[in-house]
Amino acid sequence: MKFTSKLSLVAATLLVAGVAQAADKTFVNCVSRSPTGFSPALVMDGISYNASSQQVYNRLVEFKRGSTDIEPALAESWTISDDGLTYTFNLRKGVKFHTTKEYAPSREFNADDVVFSFQRQLDPNHPYHSVSKATYPYFNAMKFPKLLKSVEKVDDHTVKITLNKQDSTFLASLGMDFISIYSAEYADKLLKEGKPETLDTTPIGTGPFVFSGYQLDQRIRFLAHKDYWNGKADIDRLIFDIVPDATARYAKLQAGACDMMDFPNAADLEKMKNDPKINLLSQEGLNIAYIAFNTEKAPFDNVKVRQALNYAVDKNAIIDAVYRGAGVAAKNPLPPTIWGYNNEITGYEYNPEKAKALLKEAGFENGFETDIWVQPVVRASNPNPRRMAELVQADWEKVGVKSKLVTYEWGDYIKRTKAGELTAGTYGWSGDNGDPDNFLSPLFGSDNVGNSNYARFKNPELDALLSKAISLSDKGERTKIYEQAQVLLKEQAPWINVAHSINFAPTSKRVQDYKQSPFGYSYFYGTKVVD
Repeated sequence: MKFTSKLSLVAATLLVAGVAQAADKTFVNCVSRSPTGFSPALVMDGISYNASSQQVYNRLVEFKRGSTDIEPALAESWTISDDGLTYTFNLRKGVKFHTTKEYAPSREFNADDVVFSFQRQLDPNHPYHSVSKATYPYFNAMKFPKLLKSVEKVDDHTVKITLNKQDSTFLASLGMDFISIYSAEYADKLLKEGKPETLDTTPIGTGPFVFSGYQLDQRIRFLAHKDYWNGKADIDRLIFDIVPDATARYAKLQAGACDMMDFPNAADLEKMKNDPKINLLSQEGLNIAYIAFNTEKAPFDNVKVRQALNYAVDKNAIIDAVYRGAGVAAKNPLPPTIWGYNNEITGYEYNPEKAKALLKEAGFENGFETDIWVQPVVRASNPNPRRMAELVQADWEKVGVKSKLVTYEWGDYIKRTKAGELTAGTYGWSGDNGDPDNFLSPLFGSDNVGNSNYARFKNPELDALLSKAISLSDKGERTKIYEQAQVLLKEQAPWINVAHSINFAPTSKRVQDYKQSPFGYSYFYGTKVVD
């Protein structure tokens, strides 16, 4: 009888454990590569934001799920002065930072955390400014060092930010990943312990998921933040499974080992549409895939050469071969889904004879030799950079320009590009706040040469247009200026505008209410899983 009771106890224990296991909702996201880092202030790529700011952190304001509209987040409300220079934010009370084995916060979120997060990037004398050899690429790309006059704590739950000039994009920019809010207390603790870099490798935030570990090039683990201010996530465990090969990611999705995958092969899309195990979500992306010319280097310092090579490229062939129809040929650097897009512009048609004539006018009747840099990673804007580069290489050869394809490891690729080593190469950009300036200023503004202006394009007339547009609040007036800017860029041709892609999110059937971000990011709060 006693023996039977023990068996019953074991069975009951196993039953309870089984129920607990069944109730534990795990979501596995199969991703194409490792993040370059876990500190959103230091990085400038979507995969790193997905693994940090999109899950672990919050910002003062954020974008509504699946939208470019902002809504309150760590700031419950705000007021703007009549002159448009002072923003006063009323901070949310009762917001808890993550508790981990390494760190237990002694207080809730307050104004000190906001001031720290801004001042670290803004103040060269801040004790954290140079930690992790930080360069703050997006903070600089958005010209925040020149824009911000001061960031002040009024009291524990009020912060006042004063600008040096009006900026109609400022509020939307505060929803972007680079200005996520860190824990000042955690930073102070690490500084006293002599290991401040841990702030950037082991993130602590207020967001819906708690970072719980990273196995290099294998997986990243997160747990639901049980005390999240907006309510606990439906997902209990979130895993990023790093699977570089798209075919392998698809196989894992089909086998139920993944609940979602990024960057599917274009050749697999038709099959996915008819796969009974998969829901294929899609959305037009706020993005651009482009070939940048280094406008400081001969022969690309010659506008006729740049124009000629625009005419030499058959974009429709690229759409067919690289995007398999899941994209549109680009005529402007702005995507057609964003306001301010100039649809009246006639893009560069495929015209090899015109390309040859322009090369002759430029003094290159017999062509020249150059390199085409090939980005080594798939991104939301470009499903196959190498294939795109091969097609461009073949097109250029038809007009006498012989090129060699070269590439580097991703971090080195970007470092060398910023240093000005580029000749011409494949790149991409996805917008982050739904404003045209978020494309034009980072990518073409003279201040961003050496940062995100990879073409190293400097044009005082364009700089003046962008500066004027950002100072205005009337969208109609701003639109006219951005239309002018696109005409100028078409004429100067610092790029070949190649394509705007459609973003795809293949998910398993157990995934419910996942909303694609117009910015191409993966945000899992609000997503549900059912068995």
